[in-house]
This record gives sequence, C-alpha cells and structure tokens, in this order.
Amino acid sequence: MSLIFNRLRTRRTATAPSGGCPYAHAHTHGGAPGAFPPPPAPASAAHRPVPPTPAPSTGPAGPSGGPVDDRSSAPSADRTTERSPDPLADPTTEPTTDRTTAPFTDPDQAAEFVRQFHREQPAAGDPEPRLRAVLDEIDRTGTYRHTSAELGYGAKLAWRNAARCIGRLYWRSLVVRDLRHLSSADDIAAECFEHLRAAGNGGRIRPMVSVFAPDRPGRPAARILNQQLVRYAGHRVDGAVVGDPAGTVLAARARDLGWKCAEDRFEVLPLIIQERPGERPVWYELPDGTALEVPLSHPEHRWFADLGLRWYAVPAISDMTLEIGGVRYPCAPFNGWYMGTEIGARNLADADRYDMLGTVAERLGLDTSSDRTLWRDRALVELNIAVLHSFQEAGVTIADHHTESERFLKHVAQEKRLGRPTPADWSWIVPPVSGGLTPVYHRYYDPVDPAQRPAFVTREPW
Repeated sequence: MSLIFNRLRTRRTATAPSGGCPYAHAHTHGGAPGAFPPPPAPASAAHRPVPPTPAPSTGPAGPSGGPVDDRSSAPSADRTTERSPDPLADPTTEPTTDRTTAPFTDPDQAAEFVRQFHREQPAAGDPEPRLRAVLDEIDRTGTYRHTSAELGYGAKLAWRNAARCIGRLYWRSLVVRDLRHLSSADDIAAECFEHLRAAGNGGRIRPMVSVFAPDRPGRPAARILNQQLVRYAGHRVDGAVVGDPAGTVLAARARDLGWKCAEDRFEVLPLIIQERPGERPVWYELPDGTALEVPLSHPEHRWFADLGLRWYAVPAISDMTLEIGGVRYPCAPFNGWYMGTEIGARNLADADRYDMLGTVAERLGLDTSSDRTLWRDRALVELNIAVLHSFQEAGVTIADHHTESERFLKHVAQEKRLGRPTPADWSWIVPPVSGGLTPVYHRYYDPVDPAQRPAFVTREPW
C-alpha cells in the first residue's frame, strides 16, 4: 500500500537480498530538515521539488531494537512560496479556547484512553495523576498532547481494533514514527519518502505508521490527498484508460497542478499535500530508491513476464485519520504488507481496475465461450501464483491467504485468552480467492463497534 517517477526515471526493481525471502508479517524519530534556499522565480504550478531528507536522529526502536535511521540522501529543494511563521505549528504553543463552548477534544474519550493505556501498561503506574493533567489541559486549551508512550501504544491499539484487517496478529510490532512536530507540506513529503524507504527495508517489509501534527483548535492539520503513498495513475486516452482506473481522478488533479505525465500503464502518482483548507495543494516527485516495485513473472509460463505487469511492495494507506483518545491525526500514513490476493485477485483482476483475467486466459488457451468453463477462476489462480512467485523470488515480504487466515485465528485465540473481543468484518477477513478453503470462512466474529477507539477512521472533509 510511491509516488511519482518522472517520465525518464529508471525504475528500481526488486532483487533478492541475501538470506532469502522473509515470511514474517512484521505489516520515530524527529530531526529538523535542513534549511531551504531562497525561493526561485515564481512558478506557474504549485509544485515543489523533492524536499531534503532530514538528518538522522534517535527515536523509538524498530523491530530489530535500533532506531529507524537507515536514511539515504536526496537532492536539496527550493520553495516556490513563503509563509509567515505560524505559532500553531509549534507543538509547545498552547492554543486558546472559548470556555463557553464545548472543548475541541472530548474529555470522556481522553479519559477512557488514559485509563485503558494504564490498564494495559501496568508499568505506567497510577492513571489518576495523568488523568487530572489531561483533563486540565483540555479545560485550558481545548485539547491535549499525548506522551510518546501514549502515542505509540495508541497507534498499535488502532491496528488491533482494525476490523477489516486480517494481519492483526503482529499489532505489537508496529513501528511508530513520532513526527508531530512537523506540519508543513515540505516536511511531510520528506518524511513520507523516508517512511517508504524504512518500511520497504530492502524487501523485509516493516509495519509502520508516521504520525504528523494533529488537528488543533482553529488549526486543522495538513492532509495527504493520495489514497496510498504509492498508487498508479490512470489516463484517459481515446476513450479508454491507460493504467489504473482507480488513479484517474488524482492523476487529473495532479496534471491540473502542473504534473507532467508519461501515460504509462504503471506510472506512479505524485504525492499531493494540502496544508490548509482552501489552499492550493502542492505535489512532489518521488526520489530515486524510495519505492520498491516487483516485476511479475510466472514459475511455469515464460510468456507471463512479457505482459509487463508489476506491483509496488509497500501498501501505505494515507487517507485515513488516526484517532486516539479524542485527538485526531488526519496525516498518519501507515502500512503492513500485502496478502497476495490483494494484488492478484483485486488490483490486477477486477474489471474496474487492470482487468487482466481475459488477457491471461487467452495466453493460457482457455475456453472463454461460457462462464461454465470457469475460465475466470483458472486465470485468477494463475495470476495469484505469479504474484506470490514474483515477490518470493525478489525477496519481498508477502503472505498467502491460507497462511494469513491461520495467523488471524491465532490472533483471535490470543485475544480471547486475554479477555478481549476481536471485532471483525467477515466480508473483508475472508479472502477473495478460495474463501471456503480457509478457516476464517467457517465461523462468526465479534460484532464491529464503529465507535471503538483508538482506530483508523474515514477522514472527515475540510
């Protein structure tokens, strides 16, 4: 779940790292960016080149025990616009609130989260002092600031509560990058690129979330307009769509902002960020080495590689709000890793996406004259075999739907032993290929409570 390549850019494709393919579903740091040089001559499009990657800094440890700091360099950038300093961009500056109106952050939700945090983290001690401090801060300012520990655990709880995710067994392994001090589009773009580098991890995909500045009273936070940090563009050419039909709207918006596209089938969209309501969004090209893509081949059919199919390795969702204890973080891109069917049975197979089943069936020599020949089913299986084979050969983490179904039931059993329910949306948990052959198909799950928090929720419009 890569943003833009310019049309002349050589794509980076995956190569198998030493040690073979990792099949561990393991789906912060600060650092002030370098100063920007003076603005160039006014530009006609709201485009900013790639911001510089911030200098390394120490932050919470990743799964290996060390900080996520494996940065690579990026070219320096120019601003096309300058803004006057905004005191609300400083997280240490407390906003004011009208005490005659309801607080910006619901104190009941804040209190519930503080109690849950201390209940599940006994080392945090007595919750009452922290609870009094939080409620006092809400009374004074309308909202409050999470501690680093609260933010980290709250983000993990949001994954644990994700009713549509089958990969929740590894919720504790989520790497949380605390970037709440960043609110400008330039800084967000630079750290989104770093997110993709760190999460891609040479093919050993890390589950990761990058949490930027939250909404505050009188100051809604910046938003990423892309559905995912990496998504392919769609272009309407002679009445047909070249590329991904799901990417046509954002591609058109990017072109309106000045993006120059090549109209390729797998052309990665630019990252588009809007800092404030009503403000013109800005777009950013993707630096080399940021997104990892896997070219697809088949273990038995050599012609499959000639289809020219590929897919990106890190599925990073970027259009949802992370909500923890009443505080909303509308800019918090997060990723796990792919289950093969998401690519092979949906992205490449759906009629309103790449619609490859007919092409694969033709190359297989299948009889497509009747639905009773089950040609779609047979082509679908071969397409999914190709996806799993290609990612494994490239050394990029991916899961098959049978294994992930077993893992999910292990998670359900663990949560039951701890006295916790596991809400699940059956229609999302059951995979789109051979659902009846997987153990998640043959049971009921705890009902989904749409009010459960912490959670990743649909982002509200400006």
